[in-house]
Amino acid sequence: MEDIVNWLVDQVWSIGLVIFVLGGGLFFTIATRFVQLRYFKQMIKLIFEGKSSEAGISSFQAFCLALAGRVGIGNIAGVATAIAFGGPGAVFWMWVMAILGGASAFIESTLSQVYKSKIGNEYRGGTPFFIEKGLNMRWFAVIMAVVVTLSYGILVPGIQANSIAVGFENVLGLDKSITGVVMIALLGIIIFGGVKRIASVADKVVPFMALGYVVVTFIVLFANISEVPKMFSLIFSSAFGVNEAFGGILGSAIAWGVRRAIFSSVAGVGEATYSSAAAEVTHPAKQGLVQAFSIYIDTIVVCTATAFMILVTGMYDVIPIGKQAIVQKMGDIEPGPIYTQQAVETVFPGYGGLFVAIAIFFFAFTTLMAYYYIAETTLVYLDRKLKAQWLKTALKIVFLTMVYIGSVKSAAFMWALGDLGFGSMAWLNMVAILLLTKPTLKVLKDFDVQMKAGKDPVFDPLKVGIKGADFWEDRCKEMELDSLKEKRDGKAS
Repeated sequence: MEDIVNWLVDQVWSIGLVIFVLGGGLFFTIATRFVQLRYFKQMIKLIFEGKSSEAGISSFQAFCLALAGRVGIGNIAGVATAIAFGGPGAVFWMWVMAILGGASAFIESTLSQVYKSKIGNEYRGGTPFFIEKGLNMRWFAVIMAVVVTLSYGILVPGIQANSIAVGFENVLGLDKSITGVVMIALLGIIIFGGVKRIASVADKVVPFMALGYVVVTFIVLFANISEVPKMFSLIFSSAFGVNEAFGGILGSAIAWGVRRAIFSSVAGVGEATYSSAAAEVTHPAKQGLVQAFSIYIDTIVVCTATAFMILVTGMYDVIPIGKQAIVQKMGDIEPGPIYTQQAVETVFPGYGGLFVAIAIFFFAFTTLMAYYYIAETTLVYLDRKLKAQWLKTALKIVFLTMVYIGSVKSAAFMWALGDLGFGSMAWLNMVAILLLTKPTLKVLKDFDVQMKAGKDPVFDPLKVGIKGADFWEDRCKEMELDSLKEKRDGKAS
């Protein structure tokens, strides 16, 4: 089974996907006139603007729910593996992917808002929804929904659970099966409470965990302040192949930097489209900007924090696949969270490893919450009227089972399953958002015009020339009726 999975990963993660995602991000950046940079101040403001409603969550909750999915083990173990297989230069290419990925995140999250639906008493949306409504390709939408449900329900939860279990085993000697049982008990309480409970937990835990991690990073950097200039020189020289030691692995630096940036930020994969659709906003572009900003928090802030701690302390190996080791300081240790644990231990002996284990728990646990929400949303899409309520219960049981299995199985196999899931979704989602670039640019132009006029942008799909945006059409009709009623009441009084 492992051989089959590894072969599939090699096919999915060919150089073609790296070029496709990088090229797509560059195309969206140019097409939107660098939307992820020119609206930077607006992004921060919008995070706190949208309020929750009976059917939708607030912009901040959607932001935190998306970050819960983005900020996971990819930010700790993923960065370590990128450095181990691609060298320090991989960090620079992670930054490049983050900047370009901001435009991809804007496109996909805006689309999820444009084509969202109200199902039951909740807003639902995401890649399958905008494929069906925007492209009129239900067959493509069904394939996407099946792949996403399988990926987030079965393939990718294992690596998050595995990293939590390994982290506590390394520090406390805690048996991985015990950690697995505790995790499924806690997750069960949360996911059986529905999306509101998931979002409520995310908006409290995510800001706390990210801030604490960054504070520790600054302490580690200050403790090694004399090494900081050398660290930056190492990153940039390795990124462009001019470093004597790492010059021969430039291709690996780019490939692993992009690969792990995608795994961490999931820009272009479509992960944040589901939480974006759940937000209550007046214009789709608003949530698109909020999610573009979440890429910066994930990769530019949290991933960079991990990379800096590992590199400035020298707690890493560089062993490109199929080649001889270039740097080998860590002994016979599999690349992963232990690199970061050892890095923090150099400044906080006896406590650093435990801190990282706790950080991994919060990072990965909130990611698992987001994974379940996404899998449930695509399941709802496949069974619109939820005639078979048992399907949601079955998904919960399967998801929790995979969390336990991931806790006790090997890390290498779990990473392979995760890469297979993310790679498959990236191919499909990137095709969809490229095909839907034109309507997204119409939405952005409408947002630009209203912003320049000093208005608080409100979306009307008919004025913009967008078809299939049923939710927004209905909302506009309701607003017109309310306006007419107010005028009649005013005249009568």
